[in-house]
Amino acid sequence: MLRYTLMRLGIFAGCLVLTWGLVYSGLVPRGLGESNGIWVVLLALVISAPISFVVLRKERDRASLQVVERVERMKANVEANRSQEDLADAPVTAPRQAS
Repeated sequence: MLRYTLMRLGIFAGCLVLTWGLVYSGLVPRGLGESNGIWVVLLALVISAPISFVVLRKERDRASLQVVERVERMKANVEANRSQEDLADAPVTAPRQAS
């Protein structure tokens, strides 16, 4: 999961540098008034999202499998703990003697 996140941040950083360069070279319009920084960040987000979606497809699938495995393991642990608690809570009965 960390690998996917770092790759996603790397793509965003690359898009941010590219967008900043395009805005300051005049190829992309500057934001209105003092909003130039926000404009550059938002434009970089809009550009990096579809790139990440396409380029990181395999890594995203790998990360989701890890999450599913972790959830399944946690469910199994909870169920094992629940069954142990049920055994511990069961009343202990003494065997009856026939008279």
